[in-house]
Amino acid sequence: MTTEASQTVEPTVTQITSDSHEAVYRVHAPEVGLTGFIALHSTCRGPAAGGLRMRPYASEDEALTDVLRLSEGMSYKNAAADLPLGGGKAVIIGDPATRKTPALLKSFARAIEGLGGRYWTAEDMGMSPSDMAVLRGETQYVAGLSDGAFASGDPSPVTARGIFNAIRIGARHRFGSEDLAGRRVAVQGLGNVGWNLCGLLAEAGASLIVTDVEPARVARTVTNFGAEAVASDAIYGAEADIFAPCAIGAILNARTIPQLKVKLVAGGANNQLETAADAALLQARGILYAPDYVANGGGIINVASEILRIHNTGPWVAGRLEALVDTMDGLLARAAREGRSPALIADAMMAERLLPIAAE
Repeated sequence: MTTEASQTVEPTVTQITSDSHEAVYRVHAPEVGLTGFIALHSTCRGPAAGGLRMRPYASEDEALTDVLRLSEGMSYKNAAADLPLGGGKAVIIGDPATRKTPALLKSFARAIEGLGGRYWTAEDMGMSPSDMAVLRGETQYVAGLSDGAFASGDPSPVTARGIFNAIRIGARHRFGSEDLAGRRVAVQGLGNVGWNLCGLLAEAGASLIVTDVEPARVARTVTNFGAEAVASDAIYGAEADIFAPCAIGAILNARTIPQLKVKLVAGGANNQLETAADAALLQARGILYAPDYVANGGGIINVASEILRIHNTGPWVAGRLEALVDTMDGLLARAAREGRSPALIADAMMAERLLPIAAE
């Protein structure tokens, strides 16, 4: 180890009992203000892969609930993209704008390294490629780097491209055409993914209604894409054709679904449904739901190219994105034939992809 690495604070890593996950760990290093979790939902397809998120969670229980839901979603997302990867996720409690430090990141990276490759991390909410570079100084199990032989860089543009593809496929199934010209799309969340998605939608001729907790992001989107800005709570009742949630999860629920005036929901947020029953609420209202872990799979495809050490990454990623389009098209068609929610169809299809591998 270098002198700098030897000064890194080794965190306390405590395993938490879980009936739903292969392994869950609490990571704690008070010297650097670190409290977080790593959850491995499944490694039946390969090492668990999923991003590292940093948010100012209200409590450890809230953070733990989030990491459990997110890691389970990653199992299905990686299966949907037909990747030889399992599902995992990591979260750190704290405001990334004020609490994120190299010391904190390095300490967390030591916990990842200690898992010996069972979990690979990458950029997620509150993180950047430069943060991944800091982690790389302490662990080899990190992707989404800006440089290196297999560096995949920021996955956000690829994630946005996959969501855009899902919106077009959903539009064909709901409206009879993939043409988005003149369609009104309400976009919730204007971070890296939401911003890139807005660019693609505007280029396709869609008009945008947007919201974000950061006023500067809203102002930039209004200026660059002629978007209409609304308050955070008003986005649910916006007069639009399509709703694209690209912020936090659990935003489709018994409180918000009755407000929706759209015919299609397709976005980048993970775990958009607060409960399984919310899929039926959307179905009952005639709102087509493009399952989130299929719609937003572009980012993990991009990251997987680095984890799997893929040469000539561009064609490989493009091919996987096209396969994801076919998957979305197939599950929406099956949902229509069977008169069931696409969320239920997607879960059944991914279970079919997981179970044979798990049984080997």
